[in-house]
Amino acid sequence: MNYSRIVLAALGATAAYFVIGFLTFAVMPFLVREFRKYPAVYRSEEGIKSVMPYGMVAIFVGILVLAILYAMIYQGGSGFIEGARFGLLIGIFAVCAFVIHNYVNLNIGLKLTVEQAVAYLIEWIAVGISIGLIYRPVR
Repeated sequence: MNYSRIVLAALGATAAYFVIGFLTFAVMPFLVREFRKYPAVYRSEEGIKSVMPYGMVAIFVGILVLAILYAMIYQGGSGFIEGARFGLLIGIFAVCAFVIHNYVNLNIGLKLTVEQAVAYLIEWIAVGISIGLIYRPVR
């Protein structure tokens, strides 16, 4: 495994995660409106800002783990295609294990759940593509 490339891939993919997340909310302002329907469940914008550094570190660590997993299973081929496939699998996992899980456990609507599923699926595919484009095995 190429450890410096793993860290570089994790940094690049973390940047992609936050850029895609920002663009998602910019392109889909209805998603923000849907979140605001559940103030007892989700933090306010000010509340989010107060804990955002913890979230950023946690996302980086999570994506670092994904970059390690990608390096462990990478078998060659197009970084874009391999990364997109990996991101799709991670996205499906995130939707099933978190988005739908939250729909079951939290008092939120189906519309928000579907919107989150689409947004997170796109976001994790972008993360996978970023990892795939940046990671290169040791030669």
